[in-house]
Amino acid sequence: MSDIRTKRAWDPHESSDGARFLIDGRWPPGVRHDSLRIVLWVREAAPSRKLMKWFRANASEWAEFKTRYFAELDANPAGWEPIARQARLGPVTLVYSMKERRRNNAVALAEYLSSRAGDQ
Repeated sequence: MSDIRTKRAWDPHESSDGARFLIDGRWPPGVRHDSLRIVLWVREAAPSRKLMKWFRANASEWAEFKTRYFAELDANPAGWEPIARQARLGPVTLVYSMKERRRNNAVALAEYLSSRAGDQ
């Protein structure tokens, strides 16, 4: 798979971003729809509301969050397949709205997709 990057919804668009996908279940607050320059809003690739609520209460449980999120992704490959398909063609940027830049759903999804590159 090609280069998979992550970027907050409020970070500026750059030509090196490649295909941009919003991967949150909700639209980022205060962001205009035309400002994200996304290819697709992939709500199905977002963690469930139940899992996000758990993660907000247990932010230190990063490994457990990823385990639970990866199980959700395994159960719904149609949710992340459009991103994987595009990543085989060139750079992809996963756009997210969490404040935390190192431990969030986009970082976890990038890891998930990269780990499955050999399966494709």
